[in-house]
Amino acid sequence: MKRTVELLAPAKDLEAAIAAIDHGADAVYMGGARFGARRAAANSVDDVARAAEYAHRYGARLYAALNTVIFDDELAEAERAARELIAADVDALIVQDMALRQMSLPVELHASTQAGCMTAEDAAFLEGCGFARVILERALSIDEIRDIRRATHDIDLECFVHGAICVGYSGRCFLSRSMSPRSGNRGECSQPCRLPYDLTDAAGRTVIAGKHLLSVRDMDLSQHLEEMMDAGVTSFKIEGRLKDVRYIKNVVSYYRDRLDGILARRWRDYTRSSCGRSEREFEPDPSKSFTRGATEYMFSGKSRGVASFDTPKAVGEYVGRVTGIARGSFRMEGAATLAAGDGICAVSAAGVAGTNVNRVEGATVEPNRMAGITVGAEIYRNYDHRFSQALDRSRTRRTIGVWARVAMSTGGVGLRLVDEQGVEVRLWHSAALSDATGLVDMVETVRRVMGKCGGTIFRMEQVLVDGGYIFAPASLLAEVRREGLEALLREREGLGRPHRIMEDDGSARYPRVVVSRYENVTNRLAAEFYRRHGAMEIEAPLECAATTAGERVMVSSYCIRREIGQCLRERPTLRGELYLRHGASRYRLHFDCERCVMSLEDCSAPRRK
Repeated sequence: MKRTVELLAPAKDLEAAIAAIDHGADAVYMGGARFGARRAAANSVDDVARAAEYAHRYGARLYAALNTVIFDDELAEAERAARELIAADVDALIVQDMALRQMSLPVELHASTQAGCMTAEDAAFLEGCGFARVILERALSIDEIRDIRRATHDIDLECFVHGAICVGYSGRCFLSRSMSPRSGNRGECSQPCRLPYDLTDAAGRTVIAGKHLLSVRDMDLSQHLEEMMDAGVTSFKIEGRLKDVRYIKNVVSYYRDRLDGILARRWRDYTRSSCGRSEREFEPDPSKSFTRGATEYMFSGKSRGVASFDTPKAVGEYVGRVTGIARGSFRMEGAATLAAGDGICAVSAAGVAGTNVNRVEGATVEPNRMAGITVGAEIYRNYDHRFSQALDRSRTRRTIGVWARVAMSTGGVGLRLVDEQGVEVRLWHSAALSDATGLVDMVETVRRVMGKCGGTIFRMEQVLVDGGYIFAPASLLAEVRREGLEALLREREGLGRPHRIMEDDGSARYPRVVVSRYENVTNRLAAEFYRRHGAMEIEAPLECAATTAGERVMVSSYCIRREIGQCLRERPTLRGELYLRHGASRYRLHFDCERCVMSLEDCSAPRRK
């Protein structure tokens, strides 16, 4: 059997959701009004319903994120929010808190990346608990993904392929909460991993000063999609529920093209999960949207070169190097050409400086500010004015292919329409018609009139005509076409969609004896879930602790020692304990070389939460 492949896009709001569908997404994920891991990307139930309705026209799906931990006094509100979203016709809920699994919700459930699934045994457990899909941790390698696929049966595997990376394991990071009341597990991460830190030794001596030591580049696995498909990945997820519409248009289009190329070659093995063809007026290029530079992260194994120490901001695409300075301008050599209105970053030993371009003449560039621009500085373009205009002006349409058969007789006109998914409608329009004169080519007239789909979501691929010797006015044919396309749209909107709503019979066994405090069991229903599945002990959640002082607040496959060439396995010159410091916050670094992971312990003075 062919396996279905899905391109999954983020949506901050209704506008972004529609843009994602128009540009080729097979599914969209967006937040509801509450309990989403991106509180700044909340949406009303009405907007979620409108996004779902728009997606369903194309056979695409809409997933709603309810992926924060929930407190006991919020359980009723969380269930109410979930049921409102179900009534809004979402196709699945993305959840972190197992309380939602306990609520017997009549909807497909996806285990969020916040649920911390990193191993084959965790994925098998979640499948046994009735989850239709698990969203895997970003730090997994292709071999670990294969192991998870072999250990499971038919659960969907969803993997991030593009966008920002949480350097700590998702749902197990308390770094934000160690610095402020804002918690990533409650949808309010303050992104402390993007801050500058000093790396110090046990004596307090500074090893590295003021660098963004936890800030990693953005993920780009676009060259590995086919490999991931063959490893068992079902859904390819783009990060970005806080990104703007231009990012959505560009990045979704790029991955649509990449996947379509694979599907065209591997059509015997794979099929797309939605239908329709997107026609646009720009060539996508992800380097021209928000990016901190591309990395494959841990996909092919753990290696150096994944961090962005100089800046956590989007520097954009490399365009050239400064070769000369004049009053109010600089000369640049490079393959790319800047233009007035572009935004640029100059990266040098002194740091990163941003400005915009006022004027360009040949290799001479006049920026708005010269601060930070020196000979030898590398110039990056983080805003391409002309490309952004092309995105804004593009008249992108997504249309579904339709085949028509028109039958004409003296009693009227019959129409049969079949779309690319096999959805079919038939209708008959009675009318008193007569034979056509020899001067009228009715076959060509019918094809011309029926071929116009106007502003509908359809695209006429072929029109076959029976009874071409009968004359029918163009106005009548247009009316029949309109009625037919409206009927086909209604038929599509009434289509049932595949849902995998599975019960949890309690037979799956939790793979550990103790549910640790890092699993964040913050309510009675989640506790019931784990006990029902065999857990013997549930630790008090760190999310509810008064302070994180003395606690491990982040675990990561990323390692600062490895990144700076001081891996403990490779005879480092830098020995002893190491610490990260930012203002009053101080963290001891722990290196588990056997597992090849790094963790941060909060050594700051206790701060009440």
